[in-house]
Amino acid sequence: MLRRTFARQLATGVAAASALALSGPAAAQATPRRTGKLGLVLGGGSARGFAHIGVLKALEESGYKPDVVVGTSAGSLVGAFYAAGFSPWQMEEVALKVRDIDVADFNSANKRGMFAGEALQKLINEYVRNQPIEKLKLTFGAVATNLNNGDAVLLRSGDTGQAVRASSAIPGVFVPAVVGGVELVDGGLVSPLPVRFARTLGASQVIAVDVGTKPQNNVGHGLYEVILQSFEIMGRALTNLEAKEADVLIRPDTARFSSTDFGARKDLIQAGYVAGRAAVAEMKSKIPPNARGN
Repeated sequence: MLRRTFARQLATGVAAASALALSGPAAAQATPRRTGKLGLVLGGGSARGFAHIGVLKALEESGYKPDVVVGTSAGSLVGAFYAAGFSPWQMEEVALKVRDIDVADFNSANKRGMFAGEALQKLINEYVRNQPIEKLKLTFGAVATNLNNGDAVLLRSGDTGQAVRASSAIPGVFVPAVVGGVELVDGGLVSPLPVRFARTLGASQVIAVDVGTKPQNNVGHGLYEVILQSFEIMGRALTNLEAKEADVLIRPDTARFSSTDFGARKDLIQAGYVAGRAAVAEMKSKIPPNARGN
């Protein structure tokens, strides 16, 4: 009788000790850790690009911090700020402060685009303190299109503002940017959601953010609106194809916003945040939310 009682007490003690061990440091060690680098891909979308900021807020709140950031067009602009060390909350402040006139440098001398793009380049460089791409805190790449042969170009070094300018140079809206003697235009022509480039830069797992949407009946009557709507129609199928290469895809609900609705910045940021929070469960099932990879 005494032996049986002692055996039960011993078994209970062993079970309790095991539970305590699993709830302490051993449990923490059992949590899967991310191996390799996490890539973040930010797609194009003109004004809808503000939604990227909201997604970034949700990712950081959930413990995700990428090692590699690649962006196209509006995604390259947000990506450059993030790679330079701006928090999503700091980017939101900048986004709500910058005026359209600060980047809209009308160009009457060159008939190849309504805007020169120099103001955008200057604005970016001022905020990143003229740091070239290779000096940014995170590995960063901006995707543009070679106007001469149609090839996708990944800009990985040199003038950060110039790279964003090239990646965002929508044909007919901005004058083509010249980088290394080559004319470059918007990367959305060939890679609106550049997942493959994030993997080229070493990302083993990729979170992609598509802020575009199937074109709605919200096109305006101006030339600018017609060009952007046409651009979206052209790039939708390619975006869907590239999206399949991502481990996690986040698509904010931007359908109610026009790609020229720069006055809806706050609402677009909130739409991104909502989508980012909704994607957390899927992300955690596929990618451990450790701060950084190896």
